[in-house]
Amino acid sequence: MAVFSRLVRPFTRQAWWPRPGNGFDIEALLDAADAQAAPVHRHIWLIRLLDWVRRGEPVSGMQCVVRLLDANAHPARRERVVALLAATWRDTDVAALLADFGFSPRAAFLNELGERLRGRMLPHSPDTTDLAVLFGMLFNDADDADWLAALDAATLDGIGALWRESLAHDAAPFGDPQRAPLGWRDAFYDAMLYLATQVRAIGFSPAFRSRMGISVSHDFDADASPNEGDASARAAFRQLTHVIERMRDHALAIASAPSPEATQAPTAALLQEAQYLRVLLDTCAEAAHGLHGHLDTQGISVNLVFQIDQLCERCRRIALLLDVVLAPQPGPALHRLVLTLVAVGRDRRSVRALFSQHTSQLARRVAERSAETGEHYITRSRDEYMNMLARASGGGAVLAGTTFMKFVVLSLGLSPFLAGFGAGVNYAVSFVLVQWLHFTVATKQPAMTAPAMAAKLADVHSDEAVEGFVDEVAHLLRSQMAGIVGNLMVVAPLVLGVQVLAWWVNGRPLINAHEAHHVLETLTLLGPTLWYAAFTGVLLFASSILAGWAENAFVLHRLDSALRFNPHIQAWLGEARAARWSAWWRENVSGLAANISLGLMLGIVPVVAHFVGLPLDVRHVTLSTGQVAAAIGTLGWPVLHEPQLWWCVAALPLTGVLNVGVSFTLALRVAVRSRGVRVTDRARLWRAVLRRLLRQPGSFLLPPRSAG
Repeated sequence: MAVFSRLVRPFTRQAWWPRPGNGFDIEALLDAADAQAAPVHRHIWLIRLLDWVRRGEPVSGMQCVVRLLDANAHPARRERVVALLAATWRDTDVAALLADFGFSPRAAFLNELGERLRGRMLPHSPDTTDLAVLFGMLFNDADDADWLAALDAATLDGIGALWRESLAHDAAPFGDPQRAPLGWRDAFYDAMLYLATQVRAIGFSPAFRSRMGISVSHDFDADASPNEGDASARAAFRQLTHVIERMRDHALAIASAPSPEATQAPTAALLQEAQYLRVLLDTCAEAAHGLHGHLDTQGISVNLVFQIDQLCERCRRIALLLDVVLAPQPGPALHRLVLTLVAVGRDRRSVRALFSQHTSQLARRVAERSAETGEHYITRSRDEYMNMLARASGGGAVLAGTTFMKFVVLSLGLSPFLAGFGAGVNYAVSFVLVQWLHFTVATKQPAMTAPAMAAKLADVHSDEAVEGFVDEVAHLLRSQMAGIVGNLMVVAPLVLGVQVLAWWVNGRPLINAHEAHHVLETLTLLGPTLWYAAFTGVLLFASSILAGWAENAFVLHRLDSALRFNPHIQAWLGEARAARWSAWWRENVSGLAANISLGLMLGIVPVVAHFVGLPLDVRHVTLSTGQVAAAIGTLGWPVLHEPQLWWCVAALPLTGVLNVGVSFTLALRVAVRSRGVRVTDRARLWRAVLRRLLRQPGSFLLPPRSAG
């Protein structure tokens, strides 16, 4: 995406009008200001002016512009520029900038993604009456917020003087004499009203009401509400627009008062309403933030998270506008508002920021669900270690049968896709069987245990918390070692034993010599085995993400409640059985999704990759070990003298390391990012792990002697 943006940027910015260069005369540009020109030419003039400011050092550039517009030294030039600014303010929709800039016109994640992609790929026209569009073209550089924040007080005062003169240039800046009493503040009150209307609409939307208990009914019985906060939130959403309208009426009364004494009562009422508005905004924002707690139990929708963020941002925008209209000297408040708008515009151009901001809650929910499951895969005592070893041995026994079933599927002579699908079903059935028998497969542990480790990172500022994290790393690695050893120490002897039994009973092995040689040719360390093993780690991680997504969707759509209370299901199964069926699915949906998705991906993804010409295949350490053992059972003792066999044997531990390492790293990365752990804290944690590894390497391999 970044490369594509660099390619299309010359066509999406102001590259189609003259850029300031060495021969560009800023005084000539200022003298060319023409308030009588068409709006599009006035807008191009403003864009070229800011281009010149950014040409070198923006702060000094803006200082130069302010000096060249000094009223005493250049009165005629200043008058032309002031007239152009006044015409721009009069002929554009100012409220669109204040109320709409930075917000999505539709409250949906995918719609916003489409808007951002179009904004990055397609150019904008300065021939517009929408000040939000013009503002986005004026401040379209990533560094604009930085140099605007660095402007000194004298420069800001000079810019403020130009703005005040442009507002006073016409008796009615908006072209409507009846709105003249409020002047420039009228657009701010309109913007606050527009924003409040949108906040109210989101707050009363079905997705919000179902989670906050808010009803749009004006008649409210407090005794019927299970939560007093729901009632206050409902009242806050309902009162927002009324309070802003009352504020505007008080402001009009102040502006129209015949004497200063007549403004005292409206001023006090205005300040009182403003304070009430701030309380309402805080209540609405807190109610929206409170939905994150409901999302943990009711599931997460990316669209809902997007709406929550939009609501909170609109509340903050109203507060900024309120600071401007109430300030006797609005300069500092306007400066803060402009800085906010520039930063918002920069963020809204970023597709990466959209994904990072609005998928973080989903990532955290997936990580937390995986963490709950991952706790079962971490051993902290010798008894738990031995139990893990026994469960891994059971998993190895099941995968021994999976190994032979794979050869059966391949021997059917199916088309590539059907063969891959058959292999995927074989893997999926085996993994589900492992789950139901409460066994374990070592390579599935990392993607689950990494979020469990990240759950320990809530507080990493103390040395005790860091040491606790290091203890978790040691527990995890020991658990992984127990899982791998348990799988391999059963799958290899069992497959080899079945081959020997087949020789004794049938006089021939279960797989032929051609298949055995093919195994040794494909699993050798001298081929792309390690690349395929790393890719398999990616699939292992992807299965854990799909598991968390499936569990979240199950909760979000309330399928457990539907299975338990749906009348048709109850009539079919009975009330008690429907309750048990619902609880079983709620408990196992994540595991089933992980096992089925992993099995199907291991079988189908390589076939699809080969179809599109990608060099991808899978190498699963337990299944690869079973295949090598099956090849030995077919080729007999002479194969022990072939170097090709030992290259395959040498590849097995590296395959296991890559399976585990890649999936664990990806899962830990997602979990850590979802919890907002800083980069400096991550470096501190890994240094602590390295110290423990150098001082007590055995703690990462063997269980402790005590039960502690």
